Amino acid sequence: MKTILVTGGTGYIGSHTCVELINAGYDVVVLDNLYNSKKVVLDRIETITGKKPKFYEVDILDRAGLDKVFKENKIDAVIHFAGYKAVGESCVIPLTYYKNNISGSVNLYEAMKDAGVMTVVFSSSATVYGDPASVPIKEDFPLSTTNPYGTTKLYNERILEDVSTSDEEWSVMLLRYFNPIGAHKTGLLGETPNGIPNNLVPYVAQVATGQREYLRVWGNDYNTVDGTGVRDYIHVVDLALGHIKAVEYALEHKGVEKVNLGTGIGYSVLQVKDAFAKASGKEIPYQIMERRPGDIATCYADTEKAKEVLGWTAQYGIDEMCQDGWNFTLKNPNGIE
Repeated sequence: MKTILVTGGTGYIGSHTCVELINAGYDVVVLDNLYNSKKVVLDRIETITGKKPKFYEVDILDRAGLDKVFKENKIDAVIHFAGYKAVGESCVIPLTYYKNNISGSVNLYEAMKDAGVMTVVFSSSATVYGDPASVPIKEDFPLSTTNPYGTTKLYNERILEDVSTSDEEWSVMLLRYFNPIGAHKTGLLGETPNGIPNNLVPYVAQVATGQREYLRVWGNDYNTVDGTGVRDYIHVVDLALGHIKAVEYALEHKGVEKVNLGTGIGYSVLQVKDAFAKASGKEIPYQIMERRPGDIATCYADTEKAKEVLGWTAQYGIDEMCQDGWNFTLKNPNGIE
């Protein structure tokens, strides 16, 4: 049985991926500093799967802590989620983002190398495409970024490519996610951001529950179906299943692969709002605001490579994403406690 180390494993995407790894028969070791998550998530993973992952409360900036994890476990591969992830916040505190997301990651890759673990699935992002010249976005499109968060993702990709070039024993999967939403069918796992949500769906959920008065829609003069920004939303469980396929592939192949994980379908802000209103049976009042700097009009994936290389396709549509998100909100009105 293979053992997978999941950094950031109590977070939103990490926790769903732990569930799917355990269901697929892997042993899971979780490393997390609990900066943006809670330890009780491990109990919820156990409730869903019948198995509790081994847990280390370690920060990726703590090299001795990382070495201890590799020393005490025979790790076969690493899925690296740990990192700060808010675009807006990264513009305010860029140094914090560079220190954590880049220095911390280099620490992890060094610890992996010293332990002889050369297989990594890296949690990248569609932000590495910057403002694409056209859609759908293919993996060979030019790369650029519009914010420090995106830059940390792009630098990590470059670092891992250089590492792989320097030593052909490395196996690297760079997974470029589009916009993960939704929650586990049980309502036990979902997205619970601290403070004001940076992402659309948690914000819409808070409007639906009455925690917030209205949804702020940033700009309605884009060249899109209704003037609001269009994004490729993907169910977090689909995303998690993509990681299982990526780990399987990485354990069998050397070198670097870059793969988009999305649905290939774009939905506007107002279309997502309407889908959530339908799922919740609640009215979602909204106000149009000025465009946000750094935002782009349209962004959705070309998903052919994921199909060809990983044999993976997203299964869930926007209605199910919103239904599962609403189910989680109803069962966890104050987030995961």
